[in-house]
Amino acid sequence: MMPVALAHLVAVGDPLFSGGAGDTLATLAIVVLKAVVTFVVLLVGVLFMVWFERKVISDMQNRIGPNRAGPFGILQTLADGIKLFFKEDLLPDRADRRVFKLAPYLSLVPAFLAFAIVPVGGTITIAHHKTFLQLADPPIGILFLLAMSSVAVYGVMLAGWASGSKYPLLGSVRASAQMVSYEAAMGLSVATIVLLAGSLSTHDIVTAQSGGVTNLFILKAGLIPFFIFMIAATAELNRPPFDLVEAEQELVGGFHTEYSSIRFALFFLAEFMNTITMSAVVVTLFLGGPSGPGFHFLTWLWPILWFVAKLFVFLFTYVWLRATLPRLRYDQLMDLGWKVLIPASLGWLLIMAAIQLELWYAGVGLVLGLLAWAMLARAMRVGRERSASTFARGGVTP
Repeated sequence: MMPVALAHLVAVGDPLFSGGAGDTLATLAIVVLKAVVTFVVLLVGVLFMVWFERKVISDMQNRIGPNRAGPFGILQTLADGIKLFFKEDLLPDRADRRVFKLAPYLSLVPAFLAFAIVPVGGTITIAHHKTFLQLADPPIGILFLLAMSSVAVYGVMLAGWASGSKYPLLGSVRASAQMVSYEAAMGLSVATIVLLAGSLSTHDIVTAQSGGVTNLFILKAGLIPFFIFMIAATAELNRPPFDLVEAEQELVGGFHTEYSSIRFALFFLAEFMNTITMSAVVVTLFLGGPSGPGFHFLTWLWPILWFVAKLFVFLFTYVWLRATLPRLRYDQLMDLGWKVLIPASLGWLLIMAAIQLELWYAGVGLVLGLLAWAMLARAMRVGRERSASTFARGGVTP
C-alpha cells in the first residue's frame, strides 16, 4: 500500500506519474523525450540570444551588427561556436588539471537544471499520457532553484583557483563575493513569493496567479520583491552594470583568463543560458508563467505563446541594460547588495508576513522602524564622510 505522504506527492505532482508501475516504460520514454526537447530548445535559445543581443545593441548604437552568416546574420553565433570548437585547447602548466576541466561544467549544468522546474505551458497529452509542459515539478522546486544558483558559484571560484595564475584567482574571488552577496537578497525576495503562494512548487506558484491580472504576485507582493529580484539576478548573472567579474580593464579577462577553445565557450554558454533561465524564473514567480487569456482552439498553444512573449520582454530588458548602463565600482556594488537590498528584502518579507497574519499594526510599525533605521544610517554615513573630508583638509581628527 502506498504511504500517505507519497500518495499526496503523486496526487499534487505531475499527472504523468499517477499511472502506476504498469506504465513505467512509457513514463520513462516521455521523461527522456521532455529532457531532450528542453535541452535542445534551451541551446537554440542561447544561439538566438547571442544573435539577438548583438543585433539589438548594434541598432541602439547605429551600427549594422552581424549580417554575413545566414539571413540577417542569424547563423553568426553558430559560426563562432564552430570556430571556438576547433581552436587549440590550452592547459596551463601550473593548473590543477581535473578541476580546471571540471569548472566550466559546474557553471553550465546548474543553468540547465534550474530551467527544468520552469513551467512553459499547461497540460498536454503524449501517447495517451497527460503531463505538464514542464520537465520536472518537485515539491521543493524553489529550494532546488536556490541550490542550483549556489552551485554555479563553485564553477566560477574553481575556474580561477585551478588556473594557477594570480589574475584569474583575483577575478574568481571578486566574482564569488559578488554572487554570494546578491544571492542572499534574491533568496529573501523569493521567500516572499513562497509566503504568498503557500508552496515551494513552481507549478503551484503559477496556478496561484491564474484568474486575472490582480492575482499576479508582482502586484500582490507590492513590486518591491520584483525589483529586488531583478537587480540581484542581474548581479548573479554577471550582466552589466554588475559585470565586474569580467572587468577586462582591471583583471585581463576575469576568472576565465587561462581558458580557450570549447571550455572558454562553455562559460559564455552558461552566462547566456543563465540569462534565459533567470528571465524564465522571473516570469514564473511574478508574472504567472504561461497563464493568460486564450481561445477555444489550439488550447495547448496559447500558454506557450504567453510564456514566450513574457520571456522576450525580460530578455530585451537585459540587452537594454547592457547597452545603456555604465559599470559600477566594486564598493558601490557591495554597498548596494549588503546595505540596501538585503535589509529591504528582509524588511519587506516581514511586512508581507504581518499582512498575511492580518497584523496590520505590526506591519505599519515595522515600516516606520525601517524608515527610522534608514534615516539614522544615512545620517551616520554623512557624518563619517564629513569628518573624513575635514581630516583630509588638515582639520579636526575624526
